[in-house]
Amino acid sequence: MSPNLHARARALLSDPLTNKGTAFTEEERDLFGLHGLLPPHVGTLESQIVRRRRALEEKENDFQRYAFLRELQDSNEVLFHALVQSDLPRMLPLVYTPTVGDGCERFSEIWRRTRGLFLSYPNRERIDEILADPAYDKVKVIVVSDGERILGLGDQGAGGMGIPIGKLALYTACAGIHPSEVLPILLDLGTDNHALREDPLYVGWRAPRVRGAEYDAFVERFVEAVDARFPGVLLQWEDFAGKNAYDLLGRYRDRLLSFNDDIQGTAATTVGTLLAAVRRTGKALADQRIVLFGAGAAGSGVAEMLVQAMMAQGLDETAARTRIWAVDRDGLVLSDFPRLPPQQRKLARDPAEIADWDVDGRNLVSLHDVIANVRPTVLIGTSGQKNAFDERCVRLMADGVERPVIFPLSNPVSRAEAHPEDLLDWTDGRAVVGTGSPFATPGITQVNNVYIFPGVGLGALAARARGVSDGMFMAAARRLSELGGATGGLLPPVTDLRHVALEVAVAVARCAQEEGLAGAGSEATTRDAIAASMWAAAYD
Repeated sequence: MSPNLHARARALLSDPLTNKGTAFTEEERDLFGLHGLLPPHVGTLESQIVRRRRALEEKENDFQRYAFLRELQDSNEVLFHALVQSDLPRMLPLVYTPTVGDGCERFSEIWRRTRGLFLSYPNRERIDEILADPAYDKVKVIVVSDGERILGLGDQGAGGMGIPIGKLALYTACAGIHPSEVLPILLDLGTDNHALREDPLYVGWRAPRVRGAEYDAFVERFVEAVDARFPGVLLQWEDFAGKNAYDLLGRYRDRLLSFNDDIQGTAATTVGTLLAAVRRTGKALADQRIVLFGAGAAGSGVAEMLVQAMMAQGLDETAARTRIWAVDRDGLVLSDFPRLPPQQRKLARDPAEIADWDVDGRNLVSLHDVIANVRPTVLIGTSGQKNAFDERCVRLMADGVERPVIFPLSNPVSRAEAHPEDLLDWTDGRAVVGTGSPFATPGITQVNNVYIFPGVGLGALAARARGVSDGMFMAAARRLSELGGATGGLLPPVTDLRHVALEVAVAVARCAQEEGLAGAGSEATTRDAIAASMWAAAYD
């Protein structure tokens, strides 16, 4: 065998996009010089799934399973995705929330080999050069984070790369985006997590976070490079801190085909699920009294989409906003608060409205105070504050509300505002509950962004959209709300996620057509055309 054939054989086995392991046929082993590098058994993808599943379940805990799956993805992409797609209910919590939180916190500990790109501040002059690698010629979807606000865990620096990797695995599993067409990127601008900077295992840039004008200039350089290198690419902003999340979305949503999943994806998922939930209460969304606990990027995004949804039901904007009470770290958000961020100004209440309220404390109007005076029908948590929905608050809410709707949406599980079993207990089983993280409680719907973002991305790409509009997200939310209920849950079962992504994609693509944002003809946005574009894991 020639040295070139030896090198080609090893390259074939070391590339996760081409490696088939024992599934290489005898003919392929002859052709590529693989004899001796593989055991003589010729397997199938199905037998490989059985073998890997057995090895996975022998691990002692979910973090070890997460690490195992990451290593499998880095050695054989098709097998990894086939395993994930073979059992989505079992695999999604391991690939993404809640286990990805541990994966981000311990990212440096388990880092083995390259996946995606780390664009660090010291390499800011090399971004174009880095993106020029021909390996990325097919990229259609990028998920990017700067690691500053990972789930409810805060600043994880370079460990935040676990989020883009996980999100893109879901794009493939649910929307059928081919693994060669996705690219996870971490903008490494340092970290203010002192423990990480002092950790000898930390793989990121050991410096305090770059902020202000230098931060903005770095992101601008990144966006310019992406726009030049990948015309028409879909870019998803992920887990940026509140102000940066809003600033970047506002600055670039009309320059790139892009969206922020924490703001827009969370909003669409929550509103879609809430539309399904209020049907069970027998009252329209516009008739609800909604308390939103947590007014950061996610919470503010939910509030704005709720306003749009209520306006679609006949309320004017002012009336819609009076149906929402936002509570943040300083209590009920009031208009006389100093330095309110722009997204909270729209949610702020006039202090005169609460002048006659009976409140527990003098310095802030607490969540309990708001519940006691508003008597909400809907309570949504996006705060990252564990057990914030305590028994006192929940029982007070449920007193006089026949079917209280309660969504503790923060994740991972360690940051959830309440446990669903407690919510059912404190409301005598009357609560309609949706959670951000998966719980074992029967009948509880997980309000997971995976129901929205893969379909939004797929639909936008199918339509060759010039942007992702608020209308496209509203179309996604409405379609999602129509898909649940067959098995008793507010949303379809996780086993149906590929179907959900397809249905959401069709709704989004049609909306892009209606709004004049589509670059593709209507024939490219039919259900059959979009379905035909979705890749399923199989060896070529």
